[in-house]
Amino acid sequence: MADHLTVQDLSIQFDTPLGQQHAVKNISFSLKKGETLGIVGESGSGKSVTALAMLQLLSDKVLINGVVQSTSNRNLLTISASELQEIRGKEIAMIFQEPMTSLNPIMSCGAQITEAIQQHQKVSSTVAKEQVLELLRQVQLEEVERIFEAYPHQLSGGQKQRIMIAMALSARPSILIADEPTTALDVTVQKDILSLLNQLKAQYQFSIIFISHDLGVIKQMADRVLVMRAGHIVEKGTVAEIFNNPQHIYTKGLLACRPAQHFDLSKLPTLDTIENEQIITLKDTVARKQQLAQQPILLKVDNLSTWYPAKKNFFGKTTSYVKAVNQVSFEIVKGETFGLVGSSGCGKSTLGRTLLGLEESQAGSFWYQEKDLMTLSETEWRTWRKRLQIIFQDPYSSLNPVQPIGDAIMEPMKVHGLWKNDLARKNKAIDLLETVGLEADHFLRFPHEFSGGQRQRICIARALALEPEFIICDECVSALDVSVQAQIINLLIDLRTKFDLTYIFISHDLSVVRFISDRIMVMRSGKVVEIGDATQIYDKPKSIYTRELIDAIPF
Repeated sequence: MADHLTVQDLSIQFDTPLGQQHAVKNISFSLKKGETLGIVGESGSGKSVTALAMLQLLSDKVLINGVVQSTSNRNLLTISASELQEIRGKEIAMIFQEPMTSLNPIMSCGAQITEAIQQHQKVSSTVAKEQVLELLRQVQLEEVERIFEAYPHQLSGGQKQRIMIAMALSARPSILIADEPTTALDVTVQKDILSLLNQLKAQYQFSIIFISHDLGVIKQMADRVLVMRAGHIVEKGTVAEIFNNPQHIYTKGLLACRPAQHFDLSKLPTLDTIENEQIITLKDTVARKQQLAQQPILLKVDNLSTWYPAKKNFFGKTTSYVKAVNQVSFEIVKGETFGLVGSSGCGKSTLGRTLLGLEESQAGSFWYQEKDLMTLSETEWRTWRKRLQIIFQDPYSSLNPVQPIGDAIMEPMKVHGLWKNDLARKNKAIDLLETVGLEADHFLRFPHEFSGGQRQRICIARALALEPEFIICDECVSALDVSVQAQIINLLIDLRTKFDLTYIFISHDLSVVRFISDRIMVMRSGKVVEIGDATQIYDKPKSIYTRELIDAIPF
């Protein structure tokens, strides 16, 4: 089978305050015609920067050496800008990780794909539009005329990713680079996107370089796999070789970091525990259930409904609603981790925000320690929020980029008048940083100076600053590498014991929820589908919808 792409001795160096730093060092690989090559590794391993370098999408200040030879037998690293313009999109196309930031927010989706077509074909706008509508049908979008006129913010995450796929295929490339195309999507949408890519690959006979940090996704998509760490390829082989007989300790660690499906460990394995050959004990689920059975009810929710106006008439009166949360009832006992799962739009996050008074409910009630929180005024809520905290999905957007992280942790203490002065608050903040696995000298650093996993630890420290009793974890590990995700989940388990915390753990990934939760509630279209013991929900789901969520998990 002929090679579609050959990479030889590729090295990439960045200028940093510490001097030249290698992001990628002397890597070589090839992509065969009709093949899907998976590239897997943690953030910072060099996966994405390798793909960007191949199409010269990095800054001119970045030093790139080596040879990237495409089907046209030209070195893509040395050809002119005009030659490269012909290759981008037409010979090699790329789907980026975050479609919202990749799409132009002030252009309609149809106009953006039309522009891509006319870049490589001399056709009229009418002909281009017909091609766009056909592409939208091929990526299995409905109401293609409406989608053509829609702007990115008017579409769901899965729809935006399909737009990106349609744009990438508009010039019929022979190679498609997919850079983490499903990382931010829920498991059911992810399954659909992966299936779509495989269908289109079979239809158009292109090759794929599929980049991901999730070995489960790579197993589902790839023919061969490259495992990268710190700019090096540490292992390569077929999917069967990598998954059935991994040789490198790092590959073994990545495989172990995902929650096990058929047995319960007390902690998730991490790269550190694998490399140091630490033994992890099994959960004592019987003792855990007996302990929780003796605890009082902490939160009781009864027929809670949170609706949003969907349509209004000429006079401004609401004529229909989006029923984001619709007559939901459940109870949580002290010290419990209550898992909340469902696909995007099912009402998980709205429910969490309603319980914190961040969204106004239309009906029902929710009680916390026999206090009806529905009756609280805004002033009263300020006091109660000291006891009820939230950790958001995206730690970077929930931190102030111009505020040192020490100040971010101290700020809620000041608002609630905790500790006698700023020195005491600083000492408490440093203690919290060390509690979540960071260091005292991180106090004065800014959010951009940390990795994604470190930023999530900072947000956890900030949530703990008010010494809460109850924390809502809203998709707080969904965008993290599997190895970092394991570290954060283990940290949450340790903190639950140390501070006697109660959690609502919201996620679309049932395998993660099953691992950390005592009980699970499955939601769909604002309603409760089923509630039960975590193992029972996972092993013997009563609902077809729950089974679909489980089946969508890549193994």
